Amino acid sequence: MTTQGEGHIVKRFDGELSQLHYRIAEMGGLALSQLKDALRAIKTKDMALASKIGQRENELDLLEVETDGTIVEVLARRCPVGGDLRMIMAVSKGVTDLERIGDEAMRVANIALQIYGNDTSDPNEHLLRDVHVMGQMAVDALEKALDAFDRSDEDAARDIIAHHRAFEDEFEASLRRLMTYIMEDSRNIGFAINTVLAVKALERVGAHAQNLAEYVVFQIKGKDVRHQSP
Repeated sequence: MTTQGEGHIVKRFDGELSQLHYRIAEMGGLALSQLKDALRAIKTKDMALASKIGQRENELDLLEVETDGTIVEVLARRCPVGGDLRMIMAVSKGVTDLERIGDEAMRVANIALQIYGNDTSDPNEHLLRDVHVMGQMAVDALEKALDAFDRSDEDAARDIIAHHRAFEDEFEASLRRLMTYIMEDSRNIGFAINTVLAVKALERVGAHAQNLAEYVVFQIKGKDVRHQSP
């Protein structure tokens, strides 16, 4: 974990900041695990694994609530300023994005249940190609964002932000491919809709990873780089 400055006169404050840093690392690990499991479930047709993802979603929700409560207490007790305040605000925003990543992972798991949890034939693997590609992109982006957040690495964070456009390009390309499959065989409509929902969820994961990277820049530079061209 990155050391926050040279420490504070009130050593308990250092401990509170360290606890917040640990909490977002804990939530990040859980969100990443949920995402990987959801993708594994849809790739291996593991319905038991897909079902467990929804059961674990409450863990992320509870961690978000607990962290928000801790942040309010720290703000009220310590009245932080400067880099300390930016770090706390970055964590506050980050836990929200991580909880939403958990929501997107659950959507992918639910789509796996819809695709394989009935008596209809399995979809053509070409229809799921985009889910696998976008899934790997989402995992890579989230891993890099969590690492940048943990190490307060501005260069890594800016690199994530600069390459986010690749998510949008891939999503648009996947929509064009899926439209082609539908035109070739209208029986693909149901599966194509599920695939669109899955790749959209993964595109949102990429957006949340970008948000995490933007919070790193804010924490270090005090500059809000949201909604700006790379």
